[in-house]
Amino acid sequence: MTDALKRLSDEGVAIWLDDLSRKRITSGNLAELIDQSHVVGVTTNPAIFQKAISGGEGYEQQLTDLATRKVTVEEALRMITTVDVRDAADILRPVYDRTDGQDGRVSIEVDPRLAHNTPATIAEAKQLAWLVDRPNTLIKIPATKAGLPAITEVIGRGISVNVTLIFSLERYREVMDAYLAGLEKAKAAGLDLSLIHSVASFFVSRVDSEIDKRLDAVGTDEAKALKGKAALANARLAYEAYEEVFSSDRWTALERVGANKQRALWASTGVKDPAYKDTLYVDDLVAPNTVNTMPEATLEAAADHGQITGDTVRGTYEQARAELDAVAKLGISYDDVVQLLEDEGVEKFAASWNDLLKSTEAELERLAPTEA
Repeated sequence: MTDALKRLSDEGVAIWLDDLSRKRITSGNLAELIDQSHVVGVTTNPAIFQKAISGGEGYEQQLTDLATRKVTVEEALRMITTVDVRDAADILRPVYDRTDGQDGRVSIEVDPRLAHNTPATIAEAKQLAWLVDRPNTLIKIPATKAGLPAITEVIGRGISVNVTLIFSLERYREVMDAYLAGLEKAKAAGLDLSLIHSVASFFVSRVDSEIDKRLDAVGTDEAKALKGKAALANARLAYEAYEEVFSSDRWTALERVGANKQRALWASTGVKDPAYKDTLYVDDLVAPNTVNTMPEATLEAAADHGQITGDTVRGTYEQARAELDAVAKLGISYDDVVQLLEDEGVEKFAASWNDLLKSTEAELERLAPTEA
């Protein structure tokens, strides 16, 4: 069942699960996925927590205790989510130890409503690192303009970071620059760079969803022939940028004192168009020293019928450029698409967070003890 996942791992792709819930932790399912499906990390986001906590299973006792203490809904939510992340981190700790800190990681996101507020993002990242208190945590910071200086500051303090919501090649280069600047800051502060890790989450399927919609609007045979190609092209050119930055003199100077490369992480790898094979963003994004974080359905599909044929990224850069150029020649603006996706990504996560606050508040009110 897991031969394809083993082949994927052997090619240098770390398999992370893009999901977490208390039931997954307490039932032993997460441990089982680590043991049997080559899962070596977990990512979360506000939408994932919204689904898990709204489902309710496993949270009632803690919610009752929090309601009895009359904590604020925001404090309650942070206590609930950090417990899940801490417990998942403990389950993944042997992987973390075995891989010298590269994998065995669990990600938790700063409040998405702070995406355009640099000081608040920094403060929240520090608080989350303190609350979870596990060395194998990654704090997720969005790759907005305001997020970039926050990434540098947080890395500079020795906190490991998962940079999320990256859609554009230009922004990805800015993210890598922010990471290197953070490492330089950490080095100047005398910190051990070997303990600082980072991934850069480059979103995939949403690019196809938006560009395919615009190609359909163009409606020509030429436009239809380009459907399902832009997301892979974009991700492959991101890996080209990764190879360039992490072979530079600036990087080499940091590597000499123990720094770790910021791996590219393929996010949003669940296929949204049923016309495409459900393992498209797994099979066709195989490259060394990358991460693919998959929803469970994609993980199961990859295990069952993934076609892992070796590196499917390097050597494709000219074709990828040609495909994005062909999309642009049809009047579809790359810059417009990636900015829209970033804006929508922030808005969707903020909406999920607000929904989660509302449902948590309702549960706290329901479970609050009646006054004598």
